[in-house]
Amino acid sequence: MTATAGAGSLGARSLGAVADAHTPLVAMVIAGSDSGAGAGLQADLKAMSALGVFATTVVTAVTAQNTFAVTAVHPVPPDIVEAQIAAVLEDFAVAAVKTGMLATAATVRLVADRAAAGELPHLVVDPVMVASSGRPFLDDDAVTAYRDLLIPHAMVVTPNLMEAAILAGVDPARQSGVDDMIAMAERIHGFGPTWVLVKGGHLPGVHDAGTGAGAASGPETVTDILYDGTEVLVIEHERVSTHNNHGTGCSLASATAALLARGHDMPSAVTGAAQFVHEALVGAAGWHLGRGHGPLDPFGWASQ
Repeated sequence: MTATAGAGSLGARSLGAVADAHTPLVAMVIAGSDSGAGAGLQADLKAMSALGVFATTVVTAVTAQNTFAVTAVHPVPPDIVEAQIAAVLEDFAVAAVKTGMLATAATVRLVADRAAAGELPHLVVDPVMVASSGRPFLDDDAVTAYRDLLIPHAMVVTPNLMEAAILAGVDPARQSGVDDMIAMAERIHGFGPTWVLVKGGHLPGVHDAGTGAGAASGPETVTDILYDGTEVLVIEHERVSTHNNHGTGCSLASATAALLARGHDMPSAVTGAAQFVHEALVGAAGWHLGRGHGPLDPFGWASQ
């Protein structure tokens, strides 16, 4: 069965108070650092904070990057990643976990071990495998570890088109429409996650940008596919024509985790996260930060 949903209005400015006025809910982010602060841990921290959730962090890699390039990646040794996870879990009541760039097969495996032990609740796996520039972040062993060890324990896995194709074992160049997204979601669901969200931000024309009479053309809407093994939910939201889209995938996954921590069910968490990202894209559309794909506006600065 296929259903269609628009991303309803949901963001920091409409959520109201957290569950406990004195103690915020806690999430954990396991991901890499982005020196340009548009994606990675920095985007996760901002999205979760904007949605009223206290984000703890586990750093898996340090990257040198800005708005147009990733120039260096330094993985954190797995024992240090493990020590960070242990320290957070020992002291905080973690309500949801989001993984981003895990960098190495060894780190994927150790996170998977924690998930298999039931220690990573409401696990959102954003399988960061390749930079938007095309630079790969993972080798084949790490991709296999994702498929076989980590994804089976995910409440939801959130690949973009390229990542979904890699996981599904199909040619990325041939994946260009909603039917392809559904087919990949079905295949990835076979690995064992409860839900699969295939993001449509890299569909043809979506990243075209410009303003005025010479603006690049593109689709009027962006489509994501959410699949639970039985029902396909088609989530459509208005496309924003902007170059400032660095960190959209990280922000969507971390916003989903934050809303799961707050008690939303999966469809409302994903549609709410999509609306949050949409508003952040709209807010940053006119910014001029960096020379490439700039960051989002998760705090609604543009409207203040």
